[in-house]
Amino acid sequence: MNNKEKAVDFLQLVASGSVQQAYVKYVDKDFRHHNPFFSGDADSLRVAMEENAKQNPEKTLTLQHVVEDGHLVVVHSWVKLKSDDIGVALVHIFRFQNELIAELWDIVQAVPENSPNEYGMF
Repeated sequence: MNNKEKAVDFLQLVASGSVQQAYVKYVDKDFRHHNPFFSGDADSLRVAMEENAKQNPEKTLTLQHVVEDGHLVVVHSWVKLKSDDIGVALVHIFRFQNELIAELWDIVQAVPENSPNEYGMF
């Protein structure tokens, strides 16, 4: 698998509730992340992802764009916690090292119910 495929599979596993499997398969032992709501270590984010999966078993992740540039992969996706949820736009930036995810950034934007933009967010 190339890094793009690994990043996508990681997110799909996490979204489906298979967080532990995603971590075992793709996360480097020295992993760090930049989510401002949790400590920057791998375990704090993993626990938060597992809790989110338990609270939102209907969660869906729809890929919009995936871009790879050297050791970086950027994934733009639409995440809905429930089927009738309007959802959020998410951008994940992965930094790979030794074929594993070494670092992760995530940027979230709520999808507005009413927008004057005729093209929408996706």
